[in-house]
Amino acid sequence: MQFLDDSLLPENQEKLCIQVAPYGPQWIPGDSDDIPLTMAEQVQKAVDCWNAGATVLHVHVREADGKGSKRLSMFNEMLARLRDAVPKMVLQVGGSISFAPEDEGQAAKWMTDDTRHMLAELSPPPDQVTVAINTSQMNVMELMTEADTAGTSLASPALQAAYTDMVVPSNPSWHTEHIRRLVASGIQPQFMLGHIAGLESLERLIRRGKYCGPLNLNYVAIGGGASGLHPADMLEFVRRTPDGAVLTIETLNRHVFPMNTIAIAMGLHVRVGIEDTLLGPDGKRMTSVQQIEAMVQTARGLNREVANGDDARRIYRVGEFYASTDETLAKLGYAPNRAHGERGVPMRRVA
Repeated sequence: MQFLDDSLLPENQEKLCIQVAPYGPQWIPGDSDDIPLTMAEQVQKAVDCWNAGATVLHVHVREADGKGSKRLSMFNEMLARLRDAVPKMVLQVGGSISFAPEDEGQAAKWMTDDTRHMLAELSPPPDQVTVAINTSQMNVMELMTEADTAGTSLASPALQAAYTDMVVPSNPSWHTEHIRRLVASGIQPQFMLGHIAGLESLERLIRRGKYCGPLNLNYVAIGGGASGLHPADMLEFVRRTPDGAVLTIETLNRHVFPMNTIAIAMGLHVRVGIEDTLLGPDGKRMTSVQQIEAMVQTARGLNREVANGDDARRIYRVGEFYASTDETLAKLGYAPNRAHGERGVPMRRVA
């Protein structure tokens, strides 16, 4: 992204979009008082986050017993209720879910990868589904401290060992097919990238015509296979992100607040919620709603406007796709592909 002399002035920055992940699928009910359990409570949590200033909702679903749901029917019910309760909120389903078959017929139909591709068959469809590019380690324990896990299920050595070895599977044939299915269903990929190598692979997919649409990114600084907490790494990712992309900063634990403050000052967007941290900047428990309110307060302190639902849909270009690779590259601010026999640096062509 380019920064002009006046790019840090709030009147020249896009309005702030606040993503919230309030469902915290890694936690169990006893870990926090801020975990909604019933369907009604989960929907009410979305309403509360919307009222606090969040415009993008990262959706996971719990069963009545508090466990994360793997039932397509439960996600469909949740999405339908959310469409009624927060109609202008951008609904973003977490792409890590693998649906479990609910009867023998489904068990016969769904092969291993098909259970993950079923995200493209959600009804009503969400606005976005998160997509990782390339298989990577996701050792979230690497940056965890005793204070982060104290009093929670993650204090268990056995559970810590499981999370230490966690892997995000996203081999090229899988994520290429997954993107194709999402787009065919009118669902926008929200790309979750932990480092520049993922951004480079995604650019190659775009240049080869495997994705034609807006480029909405989360920079996922969680360590353990993704970027860590060094601000210089974040700034380099920002520098390498094309001008037409929309970039949100995502990290974990108490680091959410300083990293997001940098993001707000730079004109980027932010993510908060108990999926990322149970703790506020002072190390005390902080609800998802309180985290949103803190981002709104930070933005107001810098005189930056906070987006409403219509703003967020415009900024993320929800529902928008492009007809060709050339159009996509132009919309995103990338240089065009090299023409046959062309030498030198391909320049953006002026009509």
